[in-house]
Amino acid sequence: MEAVMMRMILAVLALTLAFAAPASAGSPRDRLVASPQWLAKRLADPDLVILQVGDKAGYAAGHIPGARLVSLADVAAPAQGPDSLILEMPDAETLRGRLAALGVSDRSRIVVVPTKDGIQSATRVVFTLDMAGLGARTRLLEGGLPAWSAAGLPLSSEAPVVKPGKLSALKMRPMIVDAAFVQRHADAKGYAVVDARAPEFYSGAKAGGTPARPHRAGHIPGARSVPFVSVTTPDLTLAPADEVAARFKAAGVKPGDTVITYCHVGQQASATLFAARSLGLKVLLYDGSYEDWSRRDGAVSADAP
Repeated sequence: MEAVMMRMILAVLALTLAFAAPASAGSPRDRLVASPQWLAKRLADPDLVILQVGDKAGYAAGHIPGARLVSLADVAAPAQGPDSLILEMPDAETLRGRLAALGVSDRSRIVVVPTKDGIQSATRVVFTLDMAGLGARTRLLEGGLPAWSAAGLPLSSEAPVVKPGKLSALKMRPMIVDAAFVQRHADAKGYAVVDARAPEFYSGAKAGGTPARPHRAGHIPGARSVPFVSVTTPDLTLAPADEVAARFKAAGVKPGDTVITYCHVGQQASATLFAARSLGLKVLLYDGSYEDWSRRDGAVSADAP
């Protein structure tokens, strides 16, 4: 009798847990994004941290109530001199301190808000949080601040008082690779190196970078082209799921592949990487991207693989 009762209790408990854990339900995309309405219902959650990506002027003009302003500089390694790469991941302790200062704690649920800075700035913040081990509790606000405003939801001009979060030492996930790794895996089975830049940079019709930091024309040999603008929209959302899937398929990316993205400096690539995550693909980022590749005088190609 006791055994039967125990089985009944366990069955009820399992059913309860299934309904109590919505994060395990739905597609990978469902777990990566949040709608303005979803966020509006949770503004009073004490564990909610909203990170609005942009500049001080835009933030002061109006932000989601309770949102904290964050820029790419807040989640990037400090420049070590004129030869530093433009955008690189900081070390674990530096990043932990910066996130804690924004109020991120071990209990936080985080929503990253794109603004006029573009979806690629916000997805870079999302990638940083994912690498820091906080990805399962991080979402991107679909449509960003414009969608929030268009839904008639309130804006604030007052910056919240932020209490530093109690954030444990970060266990950084191995999601960043270097030039040598990219070169070894450009044609390796189960891997797909993906160029997230605009097609004219991929083809070599136009070089990238500024006069002080020129990038070589063309792309890394073996790389496939999935421009970040082809898998996102101008209104700060991912493209429809079927379009994202079709774009990766057309580039030769297969289910189960590990996608290695790069762009000019590792920012646009984070948007293509985010789109790949929405398909359930494993992802890596060549953080130095084409800036690093060009400095190393790496081989380039103008031909599609």
